[in-house]
Amino acid sequence: MFVKIVENEQERGYAYTIRKKVFVEEQHVPLEEEIDQYEEDSTHFVLYNDEDQPIGAGRFRIIDGIGKVQRICVLSDSRKTGAGAMIMNAIEEFAVSHDVTQLKLDAQLHAIPFYSKLGYEIISEEFMDAGIPHKTMKKKIS
Repeated sequence: MFVKIVENEQERGYAYTIRKKVFVEEQHVPLEEEIDQYEEDSTHFVLYNDEDQPIGAGRFRIIDGIGKVQRICVLSDSRKTGAGAMIMNAIEEFAVSHDVTQLKLDAQLHAIPFYSKLGYEIISEEFMDAGIPHKTMKKKIS
């Protein structure tokens, strides 16, 4: 498996396809909330399996000097393989290379243990986003 930063429309299409399968089809997030006004201002990442098939995605933005990690997802048959951690590691490396020292994300409640293992800490109360309960988490990086 390997993670690649999206460089063209075809690769961005792979990210959108994966996000639609996970968030829109599985979790019933409305498409207009999933694909939003921040797509053009984000750096997108796609995870490929050993057969060069896209199986995961994520996006990253810098807001007021803080890295915002968003839209982390892996196709259902590739979960529990370390795939999500590979995406997160690639995003963290990218953030460090852009002098970002702190990351934030809004984690769905079921994903909090995953992010906690990666060093993220909860910093908010529970809130709803797209009809799904979340908590904000942060991590210092260097």
